[in-house]
Amino acid sequence: MRKLNDKDNEILQKLAPEASIPTHYRSILPPVSMHFAADDEDLQDRLKRLSKEDLKYLAERILDGSECLLCISPEAAEMFLDLLEERMPGDTAKSVREQYNSATGYNI
Repeated sequence: MRKLNDKDNEILQKLAPEASIPTHYRSILPPVSMHFAADDEDLQDRLKRLSKEDLKYLAERILDGSECLLCISPEAAEMFLDLLEERMPGDTAKSVREQYNSATGYNI
């Protein structure tokens, strides 16, 4: 089971400052999208708090399998992917979207 490291907790606190430091979470995006964000608009606002470096870090964790993009709704995943491509266009964002589409069968 993955334990969140200091960088993970830093990102989680940006996305959900109302959360206590949750040592039992294995990923960042699922608890934020399912437990802290009130709705899609709130999730979008929370995701926009992330820096390019934070997005790159999350993208790399998604690609290595330690962050779960598949554990959130397709709408939430699309929001994340669109923001990732907007802020850091290139191979990493493309690879994350391709991995997501391949794993889910969706074409978002």
